[in-house]
This record gives sequence, C-alpha cells and structure tokens, in this order.
Amino acid sequence: MNRSFKSFVIPIALFCLVILFSWQWAKVLERPAAAINLGPPISVAGDEPIEPIPITAELNQEKVALGNQLFHEPRLSRDNTISCASCHDLNKGGTDQRAFPIGIDSQEGFLNAPTVLNNSFHFRQFWDGRARSLQDQIEGPIHASHEMDSNWPEIISKLKQSPEYVQAFKQIYADNINSDHIKDAIAIFENSLFTPNSRFDRFLRGDTNALTNNEKEGYRRFKAYGCVSCHQGILLGGNMFQKFGVFGDYFKDRGNITEADLGRFNVTGQEEDRYAFKVPSLRNIELTAPYFHDGTAETLDEAVKVMIKYQLGREVNQQDIDLIIQFLTTLTGEFEGSSP
Repeated sequence: MNRSFKSFVIPIALFCLVILFSWQWAKVLERPAAAINLGPPISVAGDEPIEPIPITAELNQEKVALGNQLFHEPRLSRDNTISCASCHDLNKGGTDQRAFPIGIDSQEGFLNAPTVLNNSFHFRQFWDGRARSLQDQIEGPIHASHEMDSNWPEIISKLKQSPEYVQAFKQIYADNINSDHIKDAIAIFENSLFTPNSRFDRFLRGDTNALTNNEKEGYRRFKAYGCVSCHQGILLGGNMFQKFGVFGDYFKDRGNITEADLGRFNVTGQEEDRYAFKVPSLRNIELTAPYFHDGTAETLDEAVKVMIKYQLGREVNQQDIDLIIQFLTTLTGEFEGSSP
C-alpha cells in the first residue's frame, strides 16, 4: 500500500468510526434513564397494599353535633376570630388552600395546614407527629401564639356565657364545660370526617369498571416506581415517618431552611430524624393543593415530579406522570354522601 493511498484511506476510516461511535452513543442516550418492570396490566384488584376506607362508623351523634359546633366556634381563639374551620375548611377539602395558614392578628403560620378529612386514621398528628391522638392535637392550635393564642380557662369562661353550650354539655356529659369534654366532642366530630367510597375504593371492593384503563395504568406505575412504599395502607400515607430528600438534598436546592423544615428532629432531637416528616395521606389529594409541609408545590404535576426526584431518585417520562396523576384523582371520596 503506497503512501498516497494510506493518506486517503486512513482519514476516511477514522471519520467512519467517529460517525459509528456517535450513532451508538446517541442510541444509548435515547434509552430510558432507568428500566422498570411495571408488572402485568391491572384489570382487577388483587392483594393490594392499600385498603378501602370503611363505609360507615358508629359514632355518638350528639357528640358529633356538639363537636361540629365547637369546630366552627371562633370563641376558641383569643380574639374570637379564628376557629378550627378557618384553617380546615370542609368546603375546601379540609384545608385552607394556602401555603401557610393565617391565625389571629393576621399572623402567618410556619407549616402547611394538612387536611382534617380522614384525620382519625393517622397514626400520629401534625407533620412532626408530636401528638399521639386527636385530643392531644387540639392542644396545639389552641395555645399556639400564631394560631388561636388562647387557653382553657379563657375558653371555658366564654362558652359558659352561652346557655346553649351549658345545656348541651350537661345533657351529653352530665357535667359542666371542661377542656376534656371540649376536646372529646371535637375529636368525635373529626372522626366523622371520613371520605369513603372513592372510585378507587370501589375498585378495591371488586368494581372493575370503577377505574378507566388509564387510571389502572397509573396505579400500576404508582406501585412499580415505588410510590407505594410510603403511600400505602388505608390513607395511602399517614402511618410512618420519612425523610424529605432520600435521593437528593431538597432543602439545599430549595434554600432558606427554617426550624419548621427540621421536622421530626424538633420532637426527638435525633439526627436521623432531621428533615423527617409524617408521610401525608393521598386521600382527596386533588382538592388539597398546595402540597408538602412547606406548601411549595402548587399542582399535582409539580408534586409528583418533586417526589420522583427526591424520594425515588428516578427520571420518569411525562406520560407516566400524567397516568399517575389520573390514578390520584380516583382517591377523592364521598363526604356526607357526596364528593368533598
């Protein structure tokens, strides 16, 4: 092979190798970021990690009625302007649909107000789980200076000025108005705020036509990608704590870290609880925006993408995200016989 021929062939060969390598690399980049086994298509409910909400509950209806009145009673606050319903509006999915709630003197809170619907099924109360019961939870907003900023002697004194309240407490509790009875009535009322018979619950109970094919595909992806590892049980959440930012530093990326962002750490002081929160319920999730403890996600699309990035460490295409959101909309249940 003479020198002129080599000088002609070798550059062409190298050029072809570069083209071939570039083409192969482009094919690699086109591949999904992480292959995932979706499992078989879902046509009927099988052995699912999610349970339907009970259809009925046996509750003392007199206590429910009294608790309802107290839940909407602004006299529980120091200046008679804020009730439980101010931050947990039953016409807004049990929330105020704000990033942070507004208390007395127009003070803004530090954490997003979670829905009060289905609250009785949570294993703990508050984002940091500091209250073990609904009765204990009531103590929080009553005494918080940026919420109701009141106290029991003051509240009881005001309620005793109402003959209707005095009569109701004597009739139901055979006693005078006291803090334990007030908390009991409100807690019993909150037990009545459950939302059964969502389309997904009907599917779990055997109605194969309760979900569309796309919604079933969304549920399949919800399980396959790992969302169900934290969002399971009767509430699709509400039964465990989890760090916010398992596969990435959410708080560093968001910036402006506050004491409220420390989550469970504020209760236990344990380093492993830093940035850990109670996993929120996904029940009625389409009604309760904005999302997360800091209220930063304004849409379900944004919330799902943040969860996929920081909790699952995955890259998911928009089509799968849309399918998951379609599934999430099937979790809206009935409230007092109709959708919340």
